[in-house]
Amino acid sequence: MIADGTAIGMGIATAVSRIKDSKTKSKVIILLTDGINNMGSIAPQTSADLAKIFGIRVYTIGVGTIGKALSPVALYPNGQYMYDYIPVEIDEKILGNIAEKTGGKYFRATNNAKLKAIYNEIDKMEKTIVEERKHTRKTEEFFPYTLAACVLLLIDFIFRSTLLRYLP
Repeated sequence: MIADGTAIGMGIATAVSRIKDSKTKSKVIILLTDGINNMGSIAPQTSADLAKIFGIRVYTIGVGTIGKALSPVALYPNGQYMYDYIPVEIDEKILGNIAEKTGGKYFRATNNAKLKAIYNEIDKMEKTIVEERKHTRKTEEFFPYTLAACVLLLIDFIFRSTLLRYLP
């Protein structure tokens, strides 16, 4: 069973453990959440401290409308969801603190267009020059065709010099 809740601290800590040993110059976590931290055994501030220790920037994004949003609240006997308006709770203070502590930035996205703009802004802030080496192997493929053409020219020369010489 999957419990309903948001484990912001656990999410950051898991991401830190995955990228802490990376040899890249820029280590970044993008935390996208639609709730408040109400699950998990690691506090968000503790996981932000871990990210800071390993030099990982955390960009936090709170997603959702301001006010109330339509959300599933129960299940009908036929398997369909029952929806109701519930208050959107995003702990912007904690998300802002996490971003500030790690050198990232907090964003709020209330629709798809704003979310796309946020990702574009993060992309502009996190540009890194990557050196790329390309190795290509080229093979010449003309030799069989040239050999066939030479053989045909030789056969033509032989026939013109011997058998076809006497034909008008």
